[in-house]
Formats: sequence, structure tokens, C-alpha cells
Amino acid sequence: MPPITPPPGTLNTLSEWLAAPPIDRELALAPALERIRALDQTLHAWVQVSPQAPAADGPLFGVPIGVKDVFETEGLATEYGSDLYKGRVGASDAAIVGELKRLGAIVVGKTHTAAFAYRSPAPTRNPRDVAHTPGGSSSGSAAAVAAGMVPLALGTQTKGSVLRPASYCGITGFKPTFGVIPTDGVLPFSTSLDTVGFFAHTPRDMVAFWEAYAGAPVRGGEGALVLGCARAQAEPTMAAAFEAAMATLTAAGLVVRTLDIEGLLAAVSDAAETVMFFEAAQAHGDRYDEYGDRLADVADAVRTGRAIRPQEYEDARLRLESYREKMAAVFATTPIVASPAATGPAPRGLASTGDPAMNAPWTALGTPAIAVPLPVPGLPLGLQLTAARGDDARLLHAAVHIHDAVHGMLRT
Repeated sequence: MPPITPPPGTLNTLSEWLAAPPIDRELALAPALERIRALDQTLHAWVQVSPQAPAADGPLFGVPIGVKDVFETEGLATEYGSDLYKGRVGASDAAIVGELKRLGAIVVGKTHTAAFAYRSPAPTRNPRDVAHTPGGSSSGSAAAVAAGMVPLALGTQTKGSVLRPASYCGITGFKPTFGVIPTDGVLPFSTSLDTVGFFAHTPRDMVAFWEAYAGAPVRGGEGALVLGCARAQAEPTMAAAFEAAMATLTAAGLVVRTLDIEGLLAAVSDAAETVMFFEAAQAHGDRYDEYGDRLADVADAVRTGRAIRPQEYEDARLRLESYREKMAAVFATTPIVASPAATGPAPRGLASTGDPAMNAPWTALGTPAIAVPLPVPGLPLGLQLTAARGDDARLLHAAVHIHDAVHGMLRT
């Protein structure tokens, strides 16, 4: 598939949409819908396209957005990516969907998800190369933004379902601090881990969104930007790109420190697995009792969760709390930590949505995390940046600086 290049004069990135006057935003909706019609026959990003009128004249007025099909959405398909719920229509809006409508956003429709936001792949293809997966479980939202169909889309992350697709599709994915965005009306999988996230083209676009959403400017921390480097195991292509990015940032004047936290992150992931499966059995137990193996991967998750004793679950939760305290001490001296946003480029085919190993520990730690696209040839790769819980604004500010430094220096 050729590179995704919007026609001249159309609005593409969120920054372009927000810089345009309201009348231009209104006029830009029709070309955006035509773009969806033209491209989605190949990409299959959308479950349903049916633009909803904005609820108010707010800072996001007229901005079209995509909503992952695990968010309740009034009057639109809410099928959880499963044929078992084909034809189901939402009766109300999830809290974040309602908030975005009140800020003036236009919900264009629902985007494909892996079934129940778990592992069974959606039909969506990667806009950068349709022979490859866009990642999961927020497949449709990532593809819709990467293809220039909408400038902003909603996803969820329980392990790596925002940052990994962003890396695979060459865009920016942002998972705020756990609990900052309400999950009311979002299909649960693991209530201790489920986090609402967002897709946009660049960190600068994400800053523009966050400022509109929070109603306050995004500001960074004081002093020089100190970046911790977590050299996790990755495929050769990703490892080389990551090392090149660290070298470039060092040359640009950033303080880059190597952190020895691989053992800590592995322990976090181990405890999080226990928590996730136990809670998945609670969230989907009734559904499993009704449908059994028709739930496919989710049926396996429920069976695994039901085999975990309550005390094992409580012990895992306590371990996670201790790991969060240890990581908070790391962030006290190293405010931003960088690592690969995925193990490598998007796998070929649609049989797998890829490996969330790079993202899962940060989700379990509850930290804000963002995927920053790297300027690499071939399939996209992303840099993952994280910060202490509550430091969302600092992280976003740093992501813009790091994105500009990497892209600027690698192009000179």
C-alpha cells in the first residue's frame, strides 16, 4: 500500500484541526469521511461509521474521533469485537466518550478491537504495510489515526494495547497515569490494570489534546532533562534503532543514564500476570458460564484465573505495591525512562497482534507512558517513554522535546 498522504488542503493531524477555525473544521469532516470510505475497504479499521453530533461548542469542536469498540457508545455498535455480540447497540456513553462529546468532539464511529480487548485478532490491517498486523487490542483506533482517517482515537491498555499498536503503525500512543481517565462504561478485563489511552500522530498533537482535555497548559519539570535508559531484550532491528536514538539524544545534550531495572520489570510482569488472570475470571466469569469455549482466548483466561487462589492474588497485589515504591525511587532521580515501545516491528500476517512484553510492566506500575515514533526506514518502530505516577504533563512535555531531537538530528 502506498504511503498515507492526505490530499492538499485537508486537515490531518490534531494540531492542524485545532489550529483551524470552526467553519474549516466543519468543512473538513466530509473529506475525512470520504477518506474513510476509500481506505477502509482495505484496512478494515471500522466496525461502524455514523458521525454523532457534538454535545457542545468546546475546544475539540468539530474534531472527528474514533472510539474502540469496548467503550459503551449511545446509539452505536458496541459489540466488543465478538460475533457473540453482533448487532449490540450501546444504550449510553462511557464516561470518557461523554466528556469528549462535551468538549465538542464528533464521534465518527466505532473502531475494531481484538475480541473483548484480549488476544483474538481483529480484521484490521496495518496502514504502513497491509501484510502486517497493526497490533492489538486497539487495532482499529491505531490504524484509523495512522491512515489519516481521524486525528484522534480512543483505545485501552491492560498490557500493551495502546503503545504497541502505536509503535507498529508509526504514530503516538499515550497511556495516562492509572485512574486519571475514568473507565466507567468501558468493558473490563482486569480492573487493577485497565487504562484508557489515546492515539494521535505526534507527541505535539498529544500535548494539544491533553491541554484541551485538562484545560491547562502542559509544562515540563525544572532543570536539564535526565533520561534513564532501560535496555530491555528486543529484536535486532528494534535494539539497533533504540541504541541509535539514545546516541542521538546524548549528542543533542540530554543526560542519558543506563538503568539496571530489568529484574524489577520482570518481577512486575510476573505479579501482574497473576492479578490480570484472577480479575479476568471475575470480569468474564458469567460470560464464560454462558458461552464456554465460544469465547476462545478469553475462555482460556477465565480458566487460568479460576485456578488462582485468592491468597495468591492478594500476594501478587502486595508485591506490585512494593515494586511501585521501588520504581518511584528510580523516578525521583531519573524523571523519564526510555525503552523500546515494542519488541520489534509489526509481525507479518494477522494471526498474532504481537508481544506486549515491553509495555506490560509499565501498565502494571500505573505510570504514564507514551510511544514516540522513530524516523526509521521500513516498518515503523517506536520509543517508549515513562514517568512517575502523576507526572503526565512532564512526560508529554519531554516526549515533544525527545521526538524533535531524534527526528531533527537523524535527518541532518
